[in-house]
Formats: sequence, C-alpha cells, structure tokens
Amino acid sequence: MAQKTRYPLHLGVTEAGTPYSGAIRSAVGIGTLLAEGIGDTLRVSLTAEPEAEVRAGYEILKSLKLRQRGPELISCPTCGRCQLDLLNLAREVEERLCQVKLPLKIAVMGCAVNGPGEATEADVGIAGGKGKGLLFRKGKVVATVPEAELVAALFREIAKLEECEDNEDE
Repeated sequence: MAQKTRYPLHLGVTEAGTPYSGAIRSAVGIGTLLAEGIGDTLRVSLTAEPEAEVRAGYEILKSLKLRQRGPELISCPTCGRCQLDLLNLAREVEERLCQVKLPLKIAVMGCAVNGPGEATEADVGIAGGKGKGLLFRKGKVVATVPEAELVAALFREIAKLEECEDNEDE
C-alpha cells in the first residue's frame, strides 16, 4: 500500500471494547500488522478515558520495540514461593512509573530467591517476602530493605539512574 500511495496507512480496531478486552484486541490486531511492517499511524479505541487509549498504544509500540518512551515494567506471576502482596506492589509501582520518562526496564518480583536472577535484564528491580526484600540492579543485589520500604527504595534507585542520565546529557 505504501508503494501505491503517498498517504499514511492508519491502523485501529473499531469498537474494541473496555480497557482490558479492548487493549488485548487492539494489541493483537494492530500489533500483528505493525510486526509485519504494515502501518504508519495507529489509534487504540477503548471504552475508557483517552489517556488509557494513548497508554495502550504506547505499550503496543514498546512491546514491538518501535518506540521507547518511559519505563517497561516486568513482574512475575504469583506462585507458591511468593510471600508478599505482589499484585498491589506491582500496581503501586506501575502507577508511580507514569512519572518516569527514562526508558528503563523495571522488575517487581515476588520471590527473593529466584527474582533477581529471573530479572537479570532489568535495569533495577525489587523482590521480597517474609517482611523484607531485595533491591537489585542487573540481577545483582544492592540492598536488603524492610518490605514496607521496597517501593521507596526502588524509586530512590530510579532517581539515581535518572540523575546519571541527566548528567550524561549535559
């Protein structure tokens, strides 16, 4: 199509649905075409606030490595080794990451035994259980902190990375 016209090819899934199901439908429909190199612009249409549509669109682009904007959050599923409230911990981190602009890979893991190793590719992450947790960078433990302070420790470490990036830009 791009060779036959000078107009951009717009991608979207009309009436995709609510944030959960609509984001999945959009990711499959739009993502499949983008992965094949098809498409110039996109619109995620959700029964939600416009910000949710934009966020879903950015996540599709980030997943395909077509756009780097802000952090990527990875987290493990809960399993028998998980001994902390991983669901709420991951949600809290995800909410606060909206303020971070640096393209980092952040990990929130439920197991201090396997978490840092499984998230070796993460720039920074946390893992914990039984009242304490680990702060790690690139799979290497940099601190042990009380579980209640995990998120604060993570964001202090992210701030350090942002500061280093700012200093490199000068």
